[in-house]
Amino acid sequence: MFLCGDNPEILREYPYHVRDVHISDPFILADPVTRRYYTYVQFVDTRRFPDVPAGPGHFYVLESQDLIHWSKPQVCFEQGDFWADKDYWAPECHIWQGRYYLISSFRAEGTYRRCQCLVSDSPKGPFMPVQGEPVTPEGWHCLDGTLYVDRKGAPWLVFCHEWLQVGDGQICAVPLSMDLGKAVGEPMILFRASDGPWTGNSGVTDGPFLHRLPGGKLLMLWSSFTPEGAYAISYAVSESGEIFGPWQQRKEPLYALDGGHGMLFHAFSGQLMMACHGPNEHSRKRILLFEMEETDAALHIINEVTGNWYNRIGGSGQRYAYKAQNRETPCFLADPRG
Repeated sequence: MFLCGDNPEILREYPYHVRDVHISDPFILADPVTRRYYTYVQFVDTRRFPDVPAGPGHFYVLESQDLIHWSKPQVCFEQGDFWADKDYWAPECHIWQGRYYLISSFRAEGTYRRCQCLVSDSPKGPFMPVQGEPVTPEGWHCLDGTLYVDRKGAPWLVFCHEWLQVGDGQICAVPLSMDLGKAVGEPMILFRASDGPWTGNSGVTDGPFLHRLPGGKLLMLWSSFTPEGAYAISYAVSESGEIFGPWQQRKEPLYALDGGHGMLFHAFSGQLMMACHGPNEHSRKRILLFEMEETDAALHIINEVTGNWYNRIGGSGQRYAYKAQNRETPCFLADPRG
């Protein structure tokens, strides 16, 4: 086991503890070039960091060595003459053909929310639009775009067609150009919120993320609400092993304690990790980090290591929340610094 304590030298460079990072929809990039972790946020704690530019039209990057201690936020994208000034939601950073691509949702007044790709030569930015237009379909209200690369090496955008527009929210996919700048085919509906036997009647589909299991099966994490109203994560498995499906839904949630929008990554130790936010109350959202176990056919949680559930737990566990702040030292199976 590795205990991730508060070393004074680390705190000088990385003063922002994971229990304090206010974030929605955390996506963690384990960058093999810099051997650092990066996550991206759309708002900044101005009381803690009063000198960091704030307001809509910004994305900020945080850096970490150990997943627990994070750097001061740094601007990695600002609006300028970019078309959107609202709903900078769920930024993800993917490495594609040697460059860093920030994929996110955006909106301008009087328009629908759409997804677009930004690019940089550094995980810290600055990021710039690949092209001037979004990649999701005209006339569709969308969010939560993520990158998937198929077995032939072709890139796809997987995204949510919002329940606000279609009632029964959809998970969709569209093929992209090699520079991720435009769609090069028609969108397809992969499945709907009502296909998940663990969901309630909210119609919500959130946070798709693709991952290939060791035996080759293609898995997709996604989020919705349980019949009890808790935000939750589950997954579907493609019977064909490709984006086309058909998709077989897990019967139960993977995590249902009011945490969602999950993604998977490998720590530098090699350990598979899942990140999500919890609870689903905006002002209290924090990163939850889980150590995971995968087989040829399934995914399981081993342990939540950040302790952010301790006094913020929701869903079916809400009445078991502790009042005191967690003082436990985060403990990993192996040193996340690798």
